[in-house]
Amino acid sequence: MSPEHNVHVPLSVDEYNKLTQLISTILFTEHPPVIIPAEAILGIEAVAAGIAAPGRTIVNIVTGPYGSLFGKWLERGGTTVIEVKVPFDEVVTGDQVASAIKEFSPCALSFVQAEVVTGGSNPAKEIFKIAKEFNLITVTDSVSAVGGEALLVDEWGVDFAVIGAQKALAGPNGVSAVSISPRGWEFLESNKNAPRNSILSLLDLRPSLDGTAPLRVAPNIPTLEARALILALTRIEEEGLEQIIQRHERAAAATLAGIESLGLEPWQKDSRHYSTLTTTVRIAGKQDLQIEKPIGIVAPGDGELFGHLLRINHFGTNAARKSVEEAISTLAELLKQVPDQALQAVRLAWGE
Repeated sequence: MSPEHNVHVPLSVDEYNKLTQLISTILFTEHPPVIIPAEAILGIEAVAAGIAAPGRTIVNIVTGPYGSLFGKWLERGGTTVIEVKVPFDEVVTGDQVASAIKEFSPCALSFVQAEVVTGGSNPAKEIFKIAKEFNLITVTDSVSAVGGEALLVDEWGVDFAVIGAQKALAGPNGVSAVSISPRGWEFLESNKNAPRNSILSLLDLRPSLDGTAPLRVAPNIPTLEARALILALTRIEEEGLEQIIQRHERAAAATLAGIESLGLEPWQKDSRHYSTLTTTVRIAGKQDLQIEKPIGIVAPGDGELFGHLLRINHFGTNAARKSVEEAISTLAELLKQVPDQALQAVRLAWGE
């Protein structure tokens, strides 16, 4: 019986190496990631705890609730946080980022790449280019983005990238990863306040410097979730990451065509920065669209966005024409409209 079919067989070193290799491949990096034995929020908090310290100034871009939370964790560690915040129906601009860097001379910059809560996607490549010009350490929460849009870790100079599998990668949520560059490791090591002997310690999980395999796999890595992630990443390897990103782009374009045919307006203002994972719909004043719980991939807004928008979550296996059609039919039913014209718009945008 193969290991993936036997829940009692611990994760082998070969499986662990396969997992780290697959993650490095989709992130376009030569450096093995740290495997986080939990949902990606643990990796995000671990990065914040590892880099936060009195005397450090970090620019934190806030375009949604997760950016706000990361800033609070940085402040908890004594960091001076310069918040660049925009309304949640917008994303940040390169000029706003550059202006904050010039004014406050930070040592690092952090942001969320793709906001599934708001349906916006920050201009990641441009942000990393600006950060490189000022020689800043860079941190990205790419939990949602990876698989739905590009993240070229080594080429773009990304020092910390947190990823999860439960969105565009169509994998489990019980294991995640943090990609850390050599500069990122130096930044962690230079922080005497970085956690050690803690669930938040990235330094305790550092891969070997010479690239040799570990003698054993850390026992806290959840075996079933790790094997599920290997299978998900293997499927991605087979389909091709570029094809998966294109499938998410088609799903986003088709969804947008569908909602506009229904007379609805996107929540995000700038069409250049719509997320490929989630399309958000402005519902102010539309009582028929005030739903309390998800209907298929149509979901109400989270937290402070409840009652202001609906989310159509066309990511992962739902980056498919059938899922988009079902979502548009749901909206048409809520609006008491015949869906035929909107469904035709979906099919035309999908290109089939």
